[in-house]
Amino acid sequence: MESLRFTALGDHCEIHYVATSPAASRAFARASSSWLAAFEAKYSRFRPDSLIGRINSSAGRAWVDLDADAERMFVLADRIHVLSRGIIDVSVLPLVRLWNRTPQHASLPSPEEITEAVRLVGWSRVRREPGRIYLPEAGMGIDLGGFGKEFAVDRVHELAESHGIADCLVAIGDDMRSSGAPPDADRWIVGTGDPASPAVVGRRLAVNDAGVATSGDYLRYFETAGRRFGHIVDPRTGHPVRGECRSVTVVAGSCLEAGILATTAFVLGSEDGLRLIEDFFGAEGLVVCDDRELETRGLHPYRP
Repeated sequence: MESLRFTALGDHCEIHYVATSPAASRAFARASSSWLAAFEAKYSRFRPDSLIGRINSSAGRAWVDLDADAERMFVLADRIHVLSRGIIDVSVLPLVRLWNRTPQHASLPSPEEITEAVRLVGWSRVRREPGRIYLPEAGMGIDLGGFGKEFAVDRVHELAESHGIADCLVAIGDDMRSSGAPPDADRWIVGTGDPASPAVVGRRLAVNDAGVATSGDYLRYFETAGRRFGHIVDPRTGHPVRGECRSVTVVAGSCLEAGILATTAFVLGSEDGLRLIEDFFGAEGLVVCDDRELETRGLHPYRP
């Protein structure tokens, strides 16, 4: 088995696979790293020269042209917005910017600042026409962070299949997609962090052909005035999620599906989140709270 390890999309990336030949292995390694670099260059909000950077800097001023690939990404954003009940909204950047400044400031955003940021958020406000997009007010902004990594994981997995690789595990952070199995086992064993001890693998799952994603507040958060705030902001309220959930892990048919469900369930909370996962065909999940764990009825077969 061969492995690739590098940084992609601001996170640690690992790809483990069994290639049919050295040539196929080298070709896949080049294709996967090149695709990820191009994806990040085009869709990262942190790059002023990226498509997202140009859309955001043109807010309130000008339309920005889209190629066919970008149009498909925003069609996908439409579908995800509906599936997530409005929780995953790619226009959330004004709120992300507002709350990301807090660790450098002694005080939290004021109610007036939150109200203004919420006013600038709303996927339905973004104007789209064939081949172009427009943010109608200065201060609005797009951020694909709600599903970009999951999308990329699935795409790299598809690249592996196109290179004749049947046994593969792609992981960017806690977002994963598997097929087949490693040479010495019948399933891939994947782990997620323990919210109580993030450096420790807390839960293990055994998967063959599935996507796995975890959403939570135990890795990216800040504390101020004795209160803890995670990085996931609910665009409906304008505030970071502060419920009883510490993490939600979902197994589904693709990494993208798993990620959408995990994030939405985390925001909805333990009971409603678990029902959301149970109602999605082919998905199973685990919800870790401060004092309990809940899991869907069909999760047991994924236990190692």
